[in-house]
Order: sequence, then C-alpha cells, then structure tokens
Amino acid sequence: MSSSFSIYRVGISFVITCIFYKSTVDSLPELSPQKYFSTLQPGKASLAYFCQADSPSTSVFLEELNKAVRPLQDYGISVAKVNCIKEEMSRYCGKEKDSMKAYLFRGNILLREFPTDTLFDVNAIVAHVLFALLFNEVKYITTLEDLQNIENALKGKENIVFSYVRAIGIPEHRAVMEAAFVYGTIYQFVLTTEIALLESIGSEDIEYAHLYFFHCKLVLDLTQQCRRTLMEQPLTTLNIHLFIKTMKEPLLTEVAEDPQQVSTVHLQLGLPLIFIVSQQATYEADRRTAEWVAWRLLGKAGVLLLLRDSLEMNIPQHANVVFKRAEKGIPLEFLVLHDVESIISHVENNMHMEEIQDEDDDMEDPDSDILDIQDDEVAETVYRDRKRQLPLELTVELTEETFNVTVMASDSLVLFYAGWHAVSMAFLQSYIDVAIKLKGTSAMLLTRVNCADWSGVCAKQNVTEFPVVKMYKEGKNPVSYTGMLGTEDLLKFIQLNRISCPVIITSIQEAEEYLSGELYKDLISYSSVSVLGLFSPTMTTAKEDFTEAGNHLKGYVITGIYSEEDVLILSNNNAATLPALLLARHEEGKIESILLSTHPEITVENLPTYLRLQKPLLILFSDGSMNPQYEKAILTLAKQKYLDMFTPCWLNLKNTPVGRGILQAYFDLVPPLPVLVLVNLHSGGQVYAFPSDQAITELNLISWLKKLEAGLENPISKFSILFNTYVESQNYSVIYGLQNGCCVSRRDNINLVHLHQSSWVTRYTVNEQLYFERKFFFSINVLSSGFCCSALFIRHRQSKLSIILEGPRIFGMVNEYHWLHHVSFQL
Repeated sequence: MSSSFSIYRVGISFVITCIFYKSTVDSLPELSPQKYFSTLQPGKASLAYFCQADSPSTSVFLEELNKAVRPLQDYGISVAKVNCIKEEMSRYCGKEKDSMKAYLFRGNILLREFPTDTLFDVNAIVAHVLFALLFNEVKYITTLEDLQNIENALKGKENIVFSYVRAIGIPEHRAVMEAAFVYGTIYQFVLTTEIALLESIGSEDIEYAHLYFFHCKLVLDLTQQCRRTLMEQPLTTLNIHLFIKTMKEPLLTEVAEDPQQVSTVHLQLGLPLIFIVSQQATYEADRRTAEWVAWRLLGKAGVLLLLRDSLEMNIPQHANVVFKRAEKGIPLEFLVLHDVESIISHVENNMHMEEIQDEDDDMEDPDSDILDIQDDEVAETVYRDRKRQLPLELTVELTEETFNVTVMASDSLVLFYAGWHAVSMAFLQSYIDVAIKLKGTSAMLLTRVNCADWSGVCAKQNVTEFPVVKMYKEGKNPVSYTGMLGTEDLLKFIQLNRISCPVIITSIQEAEEYLSGELYKDLISYSSVSVLGLFSPTMTTAKEDFTEAGNHLKGYVITGIYSEEDVLILSNNNAATLPALLLARHEEGKIESILLSTHPEITVENLPTYLRLQKPLLILFSDGSMNPQYEKAILTLAKQKYLDMFTPCWLNLKNTPVGRGILQAYFDLVPPLPVLVLVNLHSGGQVYAFPSDQAITELNLISWLKKLEAGLENPISKFSILFNTYVESQNYSVIYGLQNGCCVSRRDNINLVHLHQSSWVTRYTVNEQLYFERKFFFSINVLSSGFCCSALFIRHRQSKLSIILEGPRIFGMVNEYHWLHHVSFQL
C-alpha cells in the first residue's frame, strides 16, 4: 500500500472519529414550524432556514445549505428548511427580509441569526456555525497585545494554536473551526483576520493563511517567549490534524535498535525519520545537536538519537546521520553531514509529501487505520456535554466600577473566571444552576467577574488562577470556596454559610436538639453529619483549636461547641471522655463519640484531614499496635510544645498496608520497624528519618528536632507526595459517586463537566491516564490550601481498601496542575 493512500485513510479515520451524530439522510429535510420545534432536543444545536415559499432568490442558498447538511451532522448539528404555511405561523416566518436569515438554536433557545449573504457557500455555513458554538475554545483577537496577554496567561499551563485567515467564512476558516471542535479543550485556539498582527510576529508570505503552534506549556519563566512552530502545509482540516499530531509527539527519542525496525507516528503520517548517530564519548554534544535539529524539523520529520554503542547491527563508521523515508521498501541512507544546516537542507530537499485531498466523500469504512486519537473523542464528548445556553441574567456581572460597591452593600458570592478558559466556562454552568435553584429564596447575591476583561479587579482580590469562588459578608474577610466545582456542593456551601460555625450551644436541651437535627432541620439535607465538640470550661486551648477547625469547615459541615459546667452530663450520656467530639449521623439516626487524640493513627481515609493542617507530618510507622513507651515520649513532647510545628501521628502497617509501599519509596527497602520519619509535604517534600541507632526517647527526639531546625540533618528522600503509588489497572478501579462532578487530571489538563444526575463512574487506570466509561473529565476540587481532590478513591476489589488520591498544591507545588501519579501501592 502506498504512503499517500495510508495517509488518506488516516484522514478518513480522523473525520469518522469526529462524528457525534450520523444521519443516514443527507438531503435537506423540509418541515413545518410545529414539526421543526417538536424535533429540537435540549442541548442539541440546530440550524434552520425559515422560508415563505420557494423562490429563485433563495435557490442558490438552499443548494449550499443542502451541501452543509452532512458535514454539520458530523458535528451533531441538525439542519432543516422550515416551510412557513398560513396554518402554522411562527415569529421566524415574517416579512420578506426575514427570509434572508438563518437561525441557530440550542434546544429551543435562539443562539444566533445569520444573514444569508454571510453564508455564501458550504464552507461559510460550516465555519460560521462552528464559530458561534465554539465561543469558549476559539478566542478572536485583533492586536498583538491581545496575543501577548493570552500567551502570558498560559505560560506553564497550556499550548496555543494561533491562526490567521484572510476572512471569516472561507475554507481555511472552516478548517480551523473543525480542528478547534476536536482539540478545543486540549489547546487554546486563537484566531485573527488582522494582517498587521501576522506581520508583527514576523511571518512571511502574509497573503496566505498561517497556523502556528505556541509551545507555552514548557515555559516556566514568564519573561521567556513561547517557542513557535509554523505549519507549512495549506490550512486544511486534515493537514491541521496531522500537524497537531506531530506536536503531541516527544521532541526527541533515544533508540538502540536497527533503524529499519523503528516505527513512529511520523512514518504513519508520511514524514521521514532522522537518526543522529551518537556514541558514549560524544553523547552530550550529540544530544544537544539532536535537540536543535528536532526543533528545526518539528512538524516535518521525526528526530531520534541512535546510540551506536548499544547497537547489534553495523553502521558505517563514517556515517553520523541515518535518513529513513516514510515510503516502504526504500533502503536507509547513511550520511555524513557536518552541521545542523546540512541536516535540515537534506531533509527539506528530500521530503516527498503527496498532496492530500481533504474531502468528505467515501468515508463509510469505520475500520480504517485509526491512529491514537482517543483524547480527541473525549474532548468532543466534554465539549458537547457542556454546551448550552445559560441564563446569565440570574447573576450580576461586576466591573471595576461596581465590584466594591456591590460586595459592601450586600452579602455576595463572586465567581472569578476567564472567558477564554475552558474550565471556567464549564463551571459557569454549575454556577448558573445554583442561581436557578436559589432564585427568590436566598439573600445571597450571586455575581461574577470576567478576569479576562477586568484583570485589575481579580488581581486586587488575589485571584491568580481560575475559576475561584469567594463569599463576601459585611465586616468579615472574604471566604474562598474550596469544595467540588459542581452545583450541589456549591449550593451546600451557600446554605450552610447561613449560620456561623461553630454554633455556641448553651444548654443540654439545645445540645440534644442540635444532635437530633431539630435545631437546624432545614439544613440537614445539606449536612448529613453534625459535629458537636464537648469541652470543660477550663479547656481553653482545646476549645480554641476546635473553633479554628470549625471556621475552616464552615460551609461544609455543621459544627457546634458545648462548654458549660454541666458538660459531663452530656459526655456521660454519650460515653465520651472530655475533650471529645460527638458525630450525629442524621440519616442513620446515630450519635458516635470520638476522642480527640493528640497522637492520631493515620489511615488512608483520614489522611486528607491532617494534610489540611498544613504542617509537616511526624509519623511513627509501626508493625502493629503502638509501643506505650514511644507514645509516652511523643505525647510528653507534644504537651511541652516541642511539636507545635508538626502533626505527630502513627501508622499501623497491619491496618494500613499501603505504609509498606510508602516506606519502600522513602528508603528503597523497608527498614526495621518501628521507624520515625518527618515528611515535609508542604514545602519541598523532604523526608527525614530519625536515627535508627537511637532509642525513641524524649531527649533523643528533642536533640533530633533541634538538628532539623538548624539544618544539620540531610533528607533521605525528596517526594512531593505521600502515597507515591502505581495503581494496577487489573486490581483497582476508580470509583466515585457525586451529583455534579468529581475530579481527575489527564496529561496535566484539568477539565470540568457537569453531570446532570447522580451517577457512578467506573473505569481502570491505564498508563497514568484515567479513561471513564462515559468519557467524562471532572472538575478539580479546591481546598483552602490549594488545588486538591479529596474525593477520588482507588478501591481494591478484594480488600475493599479505599485509597484517596490527593491533588498537588496541597503539597506545596504552587501553580502546578500535575496529578499525583506513579504511586507504589502494595497490599
């Protein structure tokens, strides 16, 4: 099979995988107004042309509209001609001038109307419709400053696909929109029609359409410019897809095998491979050369570093470059090229790229050679699920002039988001859903600030990433919402903030009403557990600590405190020893007592609670129950305030077997037990071990802690995670049930969808990526300490042990969106 035919089949596969809804009827359906509106489905897009009667003036447009039926159906958009008849009149069936417009609906909501003179052919129709729907994924700009602002905002976070087209509605514009439909949730698309902007970034041949890939995700220094790779092929849907596929591949790959046996995506895409031959003595210099060549040939060829010393085959001694063409059966070329420019010239002069026909015909074979484009399918699912018209009028849009006046005049909830940011715009749906549920029932004013327009407002409120929700109340500091980015969790936060926690309980009767749920029965549906702290009047420090914890939990759980003289009556009635917590589980009608421990046992389930304290963990790993002598030494130090800067705790390996995997990650081999370690998760991730040749006594502990404070101890390891675990795809499943979303990260991208009903999502982990049955991505959960998901569990099928995966910034990795992966988990 020829290379060009293989490439063409790849293009067929690409378009097939974009199909969301495939109609078997390609002709333009003709419906009455009543029939048309009865076919509209919530969330589905539809383009309609309302026509009084067939007339010569509309025949050309109808012919082009008929051509657009199939490509628009491929993107889940229905098309119809609506015949206006006297018996069924519609407001869209108006005067003659109204017959010169087409209307775009989502469900039965009108999104946009198009004068037919802008829809001059099938390319213009598809381009305009997709442009209208992709209002989040494609940001239209007109100045160099706009481009620089977007570039600066995305450095270290996301890559950019920037394109210039001469006009809206032309074939190149359609190609960009079709690519944005597939990749819009992975990359930020930016579009311009301003030739001056193209000139300002140094482009040549400005009379033609251009597409650049901005490598901003690699940029950590905000003063550094993002690298730019120009796509040199014509702007067609297939060419853009192939170009982006090469951008996703590794820049440079090291190999130690026969080049004839090496196959990469580049070869499948019809691009050659360049092998830079290296040997041990010149490895570093050869690698630098290979990286430089790789950047120069990005999008044109694949570049590999071939390690001569590890090869079993013989490469001519004089050869330093091997050239492999994409066509099968052509022998390798062994070359002697003395500089980078020679390598570049050889590749560019010998590239044999067949012209690829980008058309829609003959695409009935779904079993064509499909490249790995699962990410694209998932992105499409996310996009289609979250597109719907929002009643934004239910929230108040704030500006620089109105922000302070509004939040000072009334209790306000403010959503800080960015119109160009996909996660922000997706969460906006949940935010509006909350506004709908609270309409007419809450004194809380729901507002929003688009930080893309009012960056000064967001900067003054210390908002540096999106989305962020803050609650403003008169006389109090603003409180950041740190829960799941979903409707029900945000609604719960608002409702539970109606009361000030912890609630001061003043009598036994009031305490019993509190525990039974009667005291706040209107809030029980939002907090199935109420917590009551019991303290004697003299336990000042304990009460202060509980009050601080209650403030942190405000909006998430109802907390109360009872500290009257007769507190012993309540504690005795519930078999609790002071100080204690009473947990009232209202759905089960149970009250549980929990002793407040200074030296708690750490488990997978309670770990997030202690991580929120933002203190280093002083963990004693024990193979069984705690040695009383060790516990006494630690408790004595805690009482004497030596451990105020730490969270002293212990982990029983028999109860929590994952501890062995943790120790193995820290020490390489599991050391003799017990072993005491200090894990500094929140600033650097260092791990320090108490000397194994010393007994765990008060004096030895004090001496060791002083050395730590003075910087005299060296860390044994540096991990920014506690559970550094690899999850076996066959033994573990990812399980979480939530009404409006849960969280997971994929390839450093965090996306959010809104689940409209409660559902359990189960799938297995494969290659550090979580693929879900319904291909959903989920929102990131934000804790007070930063981005973190405390609601995603790995559950072992046999032992039923749930492992909570915690997100990154809880461990001090500020401004990073990486997920905890590569964790060693052993049972």
